[in-house]
Amino acid sequence: LKAWMQTCQSAPEIRVRLVLEVAGAVHHAHQKGVIHRDLNPANIVITMDGDRPVPRVIDFGISRMLQPRRILEIGTYTGYSAICLAEGLRKEGKLHTIDINEELCDIQQRYFQKSGYGHNIVQHIGDALKIIPTLDTVFDLVFIDADKTSYDDYFECVMKKTRPGSIILSDNVLWSGKVVEPLDAKDKATESLLKYNKKLREDPRVETVLLPIRDGLTL
Repeated sequence: LKAWMQTCQSAPEIRVRLVLEVAGAVHHAHQKGVIHRDLNPANIVITMDGDRPVPRVIDFGISRMLQPRRILEIGTYTGYSAICLAEGLRKEGKLHTIDINEELCDIQQRYFQKSGYGHNIVQHIGDALKIIPTLDTVFDLVFIDADKTSYDDYFECVMKKTRPGSIILSDNVLWSGKVVEPLDAKDKATESLLKYNKKLREDPRVETVLLPIRDGLTL
């Protein structure tokens, strides 16, 4: 898996090494039970994924460092990742989050309001590929975590809404290790992720680092 991951990265080696060292340090601190120097309880590095503790890399390591004005999230689900990302927003910042499942809207809104970031988060319900072109803004940070077979389409769509220096995060790119296992002809999600990872490695418009965190996060 490690060797395969190296084939999916296009950033200069020094940058790859720096990002991986930061991710490794966060993971090591978590394993040792060490808390980041920012002692605000809301900023503790550790959170839960099912019954497993994992680092809150999305908001703590990236959104907080960037302090973006505009964030786009594709795939809201319960709203947890949107709240994490919103913690890094500047005061006047906005996060646009898109989900195709209307049934989750009330749950998302309830947690957004409880988080204190409800006024910063704009919810959209529907097809992201149709909604994104209608958004009249340029995003500093994009988080893709939706239908895996559409990752390439989402990427191309958001590239038109970013600027040089923007960061695009793609979640679940290791897909439980399936990306290095023999491909099942019926497994369209894995096939799409394999093509997507290869594309990011070869695309001259971006520099790519794949973080071995949780189920794989491409930056």
